[in-house]
Amino acid sequence: MISQKLKELKNKLNYHKIDGYIVPKNDEYFSEFAQKDKLKTITGFNGSFGLAIVLKKKNFLFVDGRYVEQAKIQSGEKFKIIEVPKKLPHQVLNSSLNLGFDPMVFTSRSLLYYFRNKLKLTPITKSILNTNILKDRKSKKFYLLKPEVVGETIHSKIKRLIKILKKDGSDHIFISAPENVAWLLNIRGRDNPYSPIPNCKIILNIKGEISFFSNTKNSSYIQKKKDFIKAKFFDENLIEEFLNKLNAKKIIIDKNSCPVLIENLINSKFKISKIGDPLYLMKSVKNKIEINNTIKSHILDGVAVTKFLYWIKKNQNKKISEIDAEKKLESLRKQNKNYLFPSFSTISATGKNGSIIHYRASNKTCKEIKRNDIYLCDSGGQYKYGTTDITRTI
Repeated sequence: MISQKLKELKNKLNYHKIDGYIVPKNDEYFSEFAQKDKLKTITGFNGSFGLAIVLKKKNFLFVDGRYVEQAKIQSGEKFKIIEVPKKLPHQVLNSSLNLGFDPMVFTSRSLLYYFRNKLKLTPITKSILNTNILKDRKSKKFYLLKPEVVGETIHSKIKRLIKILKKDGSDHIFISAPENVAWLLNIRGRDNPYSPIPNCKIILNIKGEISFFSNTKNSSYIQKKKDFIKAKFFDENLIEEFLNKLNAKKIIIDKNSCPVLIENLINSKFKISKIGDPLYLMKSVKNKIEINNTIKSHILDGVAVTKFLYWIKKNQNKKISEIDAEKKLESLRKQNKNYLFPSFSTISATGKNGSIIHYRASNKTCKEIKRNDIYLCDSGGQYKYGTTDITRTI
């Protein structure tokens, strides 16, 4: 299946008059676990970080040190695996190459880091990796968190943010990181397999007016809520059209998550502030309610993990596989009504599998946990008002 999709991609290179195409892990929302996992689709690699470059006769997969071994197993047959930052694409590829890329899934910073302006990069706004190759994962409606469980109202947060805008002399901010929108507007979603992230972006002006961009089906619930702040809702594909009509002078953007296509558009029409998105700092300072909810979540999760450790030690003479253990821990977490879903894919590994960083047990790789082997369990849970991540070895 991977070979066929790779072949389909290569067949499109001549049509676009390019020598190769760049495939990132992320989608246009720059989440760690993308809703549309193009990298996995083309390479078979399912780690949380990677970058593929598909040429007419060669293929490269760049991963960091955590994933070298895994990438060799999953993609080594078709791709040459290269570890970053030991080597970056601009150090490996011929500078005469012309590479195509989707300007909605790269930032100016990421392009500079990987290519250092040493290769020709051709933006192709209509992704080569279309729906004929990829199937999008279904998403769900966004929902609101009440002020009493997050510790601050939407109005209060916006008021604090507007003060920063005025001090900077900016009249607008484009918030492109969905997790920052989620914090500011006290909303959550299910567009990410392991985080309650709502895929959306907003533009806020100093009057407090919000233009909200998303899949409008997903935002339909919050649009109807009377207690939600007043906002105008647009389809996520209308951001360019909106910006072309926007009356603004100076805009704050986040260069870590603002697509290079949007940044170039904003830069051509308005002045870009140098301060970056202040929400990263604002949300990092937790209020008492947020802190208490985090503590509660860890206590609830600790109960499940303690029961799991007791179970696995009590049953050490029985046959238990990596997958058996993973399922048991998940069942214990589910006993709590505040548990939602895992905060990442559980690493349940024994013997030599424990050396594979971010290993995921499958029917093909699964091993039985034996008495004289070390067993590693790295897991976490998303609870209604907190996230956990806990690692134990036995």
